[in-house]
Amino acid sequence: MMKRDECFKVLARHRTDEIVVAVYQAAQEWIHISPSDFNYTFTGAMGQGSSHALGLALGRPDKRVVVLDGDGSLLMNLGSLVTIANAAPKNLIHCVCENGTYETNGAVPIPGVNRLSFTALARAAGYPKSYEFDKLEDWEREVGKVLKEDGPILVDLKVTPGEQYPEDFRRLYSIEFRDRFRKALQK
Repeated sequence: MMKRDECFKVLARHRTDEIVVAVYQAAQEWIHISPSDFNYTFTGAMGQGSSHALGLALGRPDKRVVVLDGDGSLLMNLGSLVTIANAAPKNLIHCVCENGTYETNGAVPIPGVNRLSFTALARAAGYPKSYEFDKLEDWEREVGKVLKEDGPILVDLKVTPGEQYPEDFRRLYSIEFRDRFRKALQK
C-alpha cells in the first residue's frame, strides 16, 4: 500500500498542464501538493468527481484531465464508468484512491472491501485500459507513460491516508479560485 500523499507527490512531479479534478480527502491534499489554476476541487458532491471530469474532458479535448476519485465516492456513481467508456474521451485518466472506506464519513468500510476490483469494473464498462498500483516505486516508474496514453484509463491506486494537511476552505470554495480556474480553461 502507498500513502496517498506520497502517491500524489509522484503524480505532481509528472504533471505538466493537466486539469486535475480532486474530491474529498484527495482535494484537501492535492491543493497543498500541486497548487495550480488547473485544479478543480470539491467536497460536497459524493460520487460526482468522475462525471465532472468527463464534462471537462469533453469540453476541453485538447487538455488531459486527471480525476482523483475515492473508492467510496465512485461506488456512489458506478454508472459513470459506463458513461465515460461510451463517450471514450482519449484525454481522461480516472484515478481511484482505494483505501476500502468511506473515509470522509468516518472510515466506514465500503461494501465488497477486499473482494471488489475497480479495474475489472472499468474493463467490464468498456474502458480500454486499466492499471492497479500498490507499490510507490511501480507507480513512479509507470505514471509518466500512463499520463501519455490514450484514455479513458482507470488507475486503481491502493492507498492509506498520508500526512494530514490543513483544511483550506478558501481554496476549495472561494469565488477567487473558481474564477482563476475558469480563466485558465479559456486559454
